[in-house]
Order: sequence, then structure tokens, then C-alpha cells
Amino acid sequence: MGRAPELERSRVLVLATRNPHKVRELSDLLSEIGIAVLSSRDFPDLPDVEEDGRTLEENAIKKAVSVADATGLPSLADDTGLEVEALDGAPGVVSARYAGPDATYEDNNRKLLSALAGVPLARRRASFRCVVALAVPGEPIRTVEGRTEGVVLEEPRGQGGFGYDPVFLPDGRARTYAEMSASEKNTASHRGKAVRSAAKLVREALRGGRAQAPE
Repeated sequence: MGRAPELERSRVLVLATRNPHKVRELSDLLSEIGIAVLSSRDFPDLPDVEEDGRTLEENAIKKAVSVADATGLPSLADDTGLEVEALDGAPGVVSARYAGPDATYEDNNRKLLSALAGVPLARRRASFRCVVALAVPGEPIRTVEGRTEGVVLEEPRGQGGFGYDPVFLPDGRARTYAEMSASEKNTASHRGKAVRSAAKLVREALRGGRAQAPE
């Protein structure tokens, strides 16, 4: 089904995503574990997973389980949402498709800024949440979460990152995610926090021990 048979299967983790930006970011965050990190892109026959869960956790679990079942390998998936207080938590679980099923990052950002037009910065509080699920064949599913608080700016800033990175300014930072280097973003971001917690689960799983969620 892909490259996994060429590798030592006990040292392989499959990222349940075809998004090249996520693959690069997650791979960087997991680089110190000393494992071969593949993704759904390495398994062309994998079916697409419909992200129809009501929560980030449901979607992350669904993606991780689907890929683990199909490949027989440990799989890690994340689902991420931007929750804006002034919009009653929207876009939330539909963040990736806020402006429609085929929306670009720019489409989503335009819709978000339009929805917040006229709202002062003090009322543009938001939380970026990331739930990571680890599915290991024969073991219970484990999940961890990372969260970063901040504000949605009135206009985009920066050329890096992806998604809502140009409009999200984390608390205590002078730069948006899109203005940060990759290493700075990984230190500050919701995804970085979640994946660092998940790394402990991955290490335990690939040592053959039962993965336990961090306290």
C-alpha cells in the first residue's frame, strides 16, 4: 500500500493527513523521537475520511483510527479549531471549511474578518485548540489537547504558516503565527503543545508499552 513494508514497522508512525503544511509541521515536532514519519500521502489507496464529527476530538479519533486500521501501523491525527468569543465559538470544528467545502485559506480568513467587521480588538478574543489522537492497533485510543489564547487581528500580517496564522496573534507575542519562524511557532502554537504531549504516547507505543495519556 506504500512505503511501510520497506521500513521497520515497529518504528513507523503514519500521520493521518495529506495536507503538506501539516505533514511538515508535525514531522518537525516529532523529529526528536527517532522514528520514520510517513503520512497518508505515502499510501495513495487510503480512502478519504469525512470529518463529520461534532467535536475536534471526534474528528481526530476518526482519522487516526481509519488510517491505523487501513495500514496496520500506529497513526496520529489532529483536528484543530479557532474558537472566537464574539462569534459564539465559531468557526470551531468547521474552521478548515468555514467558507465552504472547497474554501482556500484566504477564503476562510476573509469570511472571518468580515464576520468580525466593526468588532473592537478587545472583543476579538479567541482560542486556537488542537486535539491529537494516537491510534495503535490493539490498544485503546489516546488523545491530548493543546490550546493557545490570543486575539483575531483586523487584517492579516505575515507570509508564513497556513490557515488562520496571518490573523491570529497569541497572547504575550508581538508576531502572528504567520510572522514567526517555524521553530518559534512550534514553541507557541496549540499544535506544538498538543504534539509535544503526544510525543510521550508515541515513544511508549513504539517501545511496545501501553500508551498512557499524560496527566
